Amino acid sequence: MSDGKEKLEYDNKDLASYYLFNEGTQYDSYTTMGCKKVEDGYVFTVWAPHAQAVYLVGDFNEWSELDEMQKVEETGMFRLKDARAKKGQCYKYKVVQADGSVAYKIDPYAYEFEVRPNDAAVVRDLPAKQWKDGLWMANRRRLEIYNRPLNIYEVHLSSWKHHEDGSWYTIEELKRELIPYVKKLGYTHIEFMPLMEHPLDASWGYQATGFFGLSSKYGTIEELQDFVETAHQENIGVIMDWVPGHFNRNDYGMAYFDGTPQFEYSDPNQANNNRWGTLNFDLGKNQVRSYLISNALFWLEQFHLDGLRVDAVSNMLYLDYDLGDWTPNDEGTNINKSGVEFIQIMNKKIFERHPDVLMMAEESTAWPKVTHPVHEGGLGFNYKWNMGWMNDTLRFFEMDPLYRKDHFNLITFSFMYTFNENYVLPFSHDEVVHGKKSMMHKMFGDRYNQFAGLRTIETYRMMHPGKKLQFMGAEFGQFLEWRFQEGLVWDSLNDSMNAKHLAFTQQLNAFYKEHRALWEVDHQPAGTEILQADNADESLLFFIRNGKKPRDFLVVLCNFVPVERQNVKVGVPFKGQYEEVWNTEWDALGGTWTTPQGVLKTTEESVHGKDYAVEVILPALSVVVLKPKRVYGVPKNK
Repeated sequence: MSDGKEKLEYDNKDLASYYLFNEGTQYDSYTTMGCKKVEDGYVFTVWAPHAQAVYLVGDFNEWSELDEMQKVEETGMFRLKDARAKKGQCYKYKVVQADGSVAYKIDPYAYEFEVRPNDAAVVRDLPAKQWKDGLWMANRRRLEIYNRPLNIYEVHLSSWKHHEDGSWYTIEELKRELIPYVKKLGYTHIEFMPLMEHPLDASWGYQATGFFGLSSKYGTIEELQDFVETAHQENIGVIMDWVPGHFNRNDYGMAYFDGTPQFEYSDPNQANNNRWGTLNFDLGKNQVRSYLISNALFWLEQFHLDGLRVDAVSNMLYLDYDLGDWTPNDEGTNINKSGVEFIQIMNKKIFERHPDVLMMAEESTAWPKVTHPVHEGGLGFNYKWNMGWMNDTLRFFEMDPLYRKDHFNLITFSFMYTFNENYVLPFSHDEVVHGKKSMMHKMFGDRYNQFAGLRTIETYRMMHPGKKLQFMGAEFGQFLEWRFQEGLVWDSLNDSMNAKHLAFTQQLNAFYKEHRALWEVDHQPAGTEILQADNADESLLFFIRNGKKPRDFLVVLCNFVPVERQNVKVGVPFKGQYEEVWNTEWDALGGTWTTPQGVLKTTEESVHGKDYAVEVILPALSVVVLKPKRVYGVPKNK
């Protein structure tokens, strides 16, 4: 046809894909949906089951409204091939909705969008990337993450660092600066807050319009692929936050796409997310399941991401999680059965393909078995953020030390449940915004005691069972809370106390990596032994972290108040000599102690249920860690 449009014939592969999509089992739907390059143009495919008609409009047809797309009967699909379309041109779908009204919609499967305030989809196909991270990917398959160090640096891409003119760093610039920075500090992974297309910076990416599109304000697909490849070559993993529970309700997006509840629930109580001003995906609808699971696999496979942190899981589990009215399920309870089933199917399918990835749940309730396999009745994640530990710990450290003895259970309670799930201990972006203060500013006391508290809380987190996550800026004790419109306050490093705290973080991360006892038996009771957890009056907590070998253990001594404790007896498992390998009050870490306590020899006396003991001094507001130097009763080769 002279105008560049063609009537399309549908082969069995196309129809099979549409059938699976409608059955909820097409987990590579992005390979047949959206804008796809063919030999002589592009084929556009969109799902709009209740639309009266759909027209393709764009730069290639001067945004005329004459190019009606063909309806593929009984599939809900509309398709059109256009030989005029070129890479980089913009397009939308003109949807004649179920009631006859007209809406101009973006392509839910577009890989690229215009830079805002414009919002059209952009014609392009996926690059044929020749990856050069084979060693990393092979090691990822070979090494089980549960007994490996996992220490994550959480980053908001556009506010990590700004240029002098206020513009943020590009992905290419971050590749040159962020990756070496993370490697130097000793983190194992970078976790990006959502990177997909979103119109409002204040949403931090959690209200997406284009789930398959890297936000054009950040960069290109190729740049992100190269970033991940370079990170892998430097032995650093990359994780991304992902939001399958809800989506942006802007008119040009997926909201009521064909004029009916298409991607969202038909029940307004379930569809409307009042808390965030968004719409909730209908997680019981087959096509939505195909869309979302395909999207998760898209980011994992096309970008070699090492995992996804799934945001707001509680919003998918409970019908009454939101503000306002809610509709009970058929049993009269608040459980979102379709949400539970979707999560289980999603994790099962992802791990069938990629058993070595991380699927982390940001889940804030006591829902059981979040990190248990689906066949055991679990949700199927392999990690869960420990929000309870985070809230209790921060509340304790923000408290005047005079009153900590009365609330000591805030520190000890986590040990009652820490092995129920595979936990990550997060101090994330959510804890340093909206007037909550930065991590450093949360600490009680004058500036010196604030940094002492920060060293104590960070060391305690590192010693506590569970993997680790820290939000950017906390590593050098930024005083101002995070502002998404600005870069971190890097000028803080001109202050010697901030500079020392950055050095402290680097040394703490290295200490974590070097000591197998801190990560080798992280999720079983055998990895942690409580020595003393009932000394609330002095606010002292003692415990042992164990590795797999009997000699791989650390004795952790926490003093949570600014009062030095002299002549403290500590029970230890073996006779011999112990050495102080970490003390948050060493001057090298930012404290005032210039002389270590030296070799500590055991005495034969029963303390903390052990037959031997050592005597130590615990500095005010500190964590001291002891390690066996020469002990008896354990074979040397173990």
